[in-house]
Amino acid sequence: MKDNKYYVGMDVHKAITVIAALNAEGKQIMRTLVETKSSSILDAIRALRGEVHIAFEEGIHSAWLYDLLKPHVCEVVVCDPRDQRVRQRGNKSDDADAAKLAQMLRLGGLKAVYHGERGMRKLKELARSYQNLVADSTRAKNRLKAIYRARAISYQGEAVYRSDNRQQWLAQLEEEGVRFRAMRLYEEIDCLAGLCEQAHKAMVEEARKHPAFKLLVSIPMLGPIRAALILAAVLTPDRFRTKRQFWAYIGLAVVTRSSADYTVVNGAIKKSNKSPATRGLNQNFNHTLKMVFKTAATGVRSGPLKDYYDSLLTKGASPQMARLTLARKIAAVALTIWKKGEAFKAEKFVKLTA
Repeated sequence: MKDNKYYVGMDVHKAITVIAALNAEGKQIMRTLVETKSSSILDAIRALRGEVHIAFEEGIHSAWLYDLLKPHVCEVVVCDPRDQRVRQRGNKSDDADAAKLAQMLRLGGLKAVYHGERGMRKLKELARSYQNLVADSTRAKNRLKAIYRARAISYQGEAVYRSDNRQQWLAQLEEEGVRFRAMRLYEEIDCLAGLCEQAHKAMVEEARKHPAFKLLVSIPMLGPIRAALILAAVLTPDRFRTKRQFWAYIGLAVVTRSSADYTVVNGAIKKSNKSPATRGLNQNFNHTLKMVFKTAATGVRSGPLKDYYDSLLTKGASPQMARLTLARKIAAVALTIWKKGEAFKAEKFVKLTA
């Protein structure tokens, strides 16, 4: 019957997926094991005749599974596995995890992780490829530096990587085996440099197809690479109603803790004037976006952003807090101009920060 509502929890693994389904009253009406394949999962879901709501945890399969199920059910909720409400207390099993997700979905206790904007999927994958290659290149360079550092051979900056004096650096390694390892690392670095350049070009070329790219690169310190990474991570600014929600997503929201917030004064209950204790920045965040906005704030050398940073120092802020405030300001500006569809204007920024 179409009036029937079903709440389905799925515990997805490489080979097997556990599916638990509850009806509107919370009674389990199905518990089954299927192969983690499109046909098997869809057959199990189609057996439920009615309004189907599905929940599963964010993971390696989540994007594929979301796209697979979305056209066939009423609602798909992908939740954060780090959420304390999702974590199973006591004994843990695949059956218990699936049933817990179904129950929390029925009670409205799950917070969804954003999935959507299929038109941005290509840019997202290109950005991921670029970031992976940059990370691999950095790892290879660190391994090469470790070889020289372990033998008390001093180096500065990027000189140890340069191809024009590479033989001089290799000549300082007396052990044949160590010299061979360093040669292979040099080859790996050269190969990754070419791949990084290709990935960079492909990512920026794809990002230029989106109207928001021109808006983001108009902001000082947000060049093509940072703008492309922002587009790939955020997808759409409408996900965030306010700048504070955006700050929390990128890890720039201040976490506070308070207790005993109310007291009794002359027989009346009043709110205490005690200030909440600051506990740093939130720990659950998008690492790519935090890197983008922190490096943008750190690299400011001139212009209206530098003037804003200097004004914070003049007002007594520490350099660390001034950098954090500047990063939050850049993020807020990026979100605002993206929503409004207006390019960055220095005079308007100065007026707002005066």
